[in-house]
Amino acid sequence: MTPEKKKLITDSFGRSETLKFYNAELLEVDTDFVSIKIPKMEMMTRKAGMFNGAMIASLVDVSSGYASVSHYKDDCYVVTVELKVNYLRPALGDALISRSYVIKGGAKIIVVRTEIYVLDESTGSESHVATSLVTMMRIK
Repeated sequence: MTPEKKKLITDSFGRSETLKFYNAELLEVDTDFVSIKIPKMEMMTRKAGMFNGAMIASLVDVSSGYASVSHYKDDCYVVTVELKVNYLRPALGDALISRSYVIKGGAKIIVVRTEIYVLDESTGSESHVATSLVTMMRIK
């Protein structure tokens, strides 16, 4: 990934009002890969303390989108065509971490696999809580 492309992605991430609201952090960005961390806030959880499924799906969508953009050499814009999330276990932890990998990128359609983990900050351990398959479309 060129420094210019990396700057485009990090600048876009920094401008997102939603990601600011979530206190999201871009952990890693490279060609065909993006990782994002979102710390737990009360509004993101269910009564039992686990992250709400909607929060996980939102992170899947954003992370998959940035991974898709990282695939292309030029500046581009993508939209979600299809998003499927399998919730594997209750997301009990201090933060969500996404890891999004481009599986196949074409001229218009791109397929991404995103894995979601919860982080226990006291131990540094992660638990795999969701896996997803996302189809994105390049529109610019």
